[in-house]
Amino acid sequence: MKKLVDHIIHLKILLMIFLKYGIGLDMAMETFDACISLIDHRQHVQVKSQCSFSNNKKGFESFYGWVCKNLKLSLPAVYLMEATGIYYEQLAWYLHSKKCDLSVVLPNKAKKYKESLGLKSKTDRIDARGLAQMVCEQQCIKWKPLCDNIYMLRLVTRQIQNMTEQSVALSNQLHALQHGMFRDKEIEKMHQKQLTLLKKNTASLKSKVLTTIEADPLLKQKVEKIVKIKGLGYQSLAVIIAETNGFAAFESTAQLVSYAGYDVVANESGKRKGKTKISKKGNSRIRRTLHFPAFNMVKYEVGVFKNLYQRVYDKSKIKMKAYTAVQKKLLTIIYALWKNDQEFVDKTAEQKSGKAEQAPSLASAPQELKKLALEKTRAKQDRHPSKHRRMPSLA
Repeated sequence: MKKLVDHIIHLKILLMIFLKYGIGLDMAMETFDACISLIDHRQHVQVKSQCSFSNNKKGFESFYGWVCKNLKLSLPAVYLMEATGIYYEQLAWYLHSKKCDLSVVLPNKAKKYKESLGLKSKTDRIDARGLAQMVCEQQCIKWKPLCDNIYMLRLVTRQIQNMTEQSVALSNQLHALQHGMFRDKEIEKMHQKQLTLLKKNTASLKSKVLTTIEADPLLKQKVEKIVKIKGLGYQSLAVIIAETNGFAAFESTAQLVSYAGYDVVANESGKRKGKTKISKKGNSRIRRTLHFPAFNMVKYEVGVFKNLYQRVYDKSKIKMKAYTAVQKKLLTIIYALWKNDQEFVDKTAEQKSGKAEQAPSLASAPQELKKLALEKTRAKQDRHPSKHRRMPSLA
């Protein structure tokens, strides 16, 4: 009995000292390295175990059994991995199905953290160890998987971008072949066939984007409200929704702006004042897809965007800086409309077209109605209500 009591007291002491487990995962195409670390109340991190596994279903099961075997204390365990291409997705979905606490960070963020630890060498084991220490010391954002329709949108929209880039490259090559010193009709015909096929497949994928939106009633309802913005198309909006997972992980516009790389970076030191610019350290696909809609906002004179463009241009005399401001504004408005489930209304356009409702005026009313209205609105001292009177507060 005494041994049992001592064992319980020992466990309580251990639980009071140690805070949580951190499991770092360095992903590769065929294998992945895992490291289990433990942090105590003094912020001291201890490495408990390291091992390598195959990046397949059998390896995932072996890894999960290995983790359960090594987690001897009843403490929270947090998993951390880098978003290395698509190689991390299968394990991420597996851990999500097991209801594990998982975080996924960008590779550049993990790289900067490992450099701050003074780790000069780079191996899979060292990277896994650095990620384990990172998740022990920091509170990382929990990973949320994409829903099926948004995952399909991301897959299709990214393929459209790839095919568009290939089409541009082939068009340039074909132009060079047609205007070269020596021409070969067969090579030109091959390029033309490839270009025609790419354009056909791109058109097919664009129609698939619309079909995917139509298949989801909630997604369709939100999209139709947002595309009321003149100059914003379904394809551009689909890219934004797919790349942000329907804004699921964002709690503020500041987070979204930083994720898209529109956050402003200052460059000042002492008396020197350098130029401010956007960081561009974010999702480049969002910035790419907002490029042409920003031109449309100004071209079609959509009130809030046109006014913003004019203000920035008058101040800086740089057109692209003004268009970038419009892109950022458009992204934040899309986010607000999506979160609040509202429809975009251009109040400036309504005022110009005369559709805006005007307040009723007494100028055009008959004399009898004017007198009656004035009598009703005229204050009388003996009829002031005494119960609801409140003095202004200076607090």
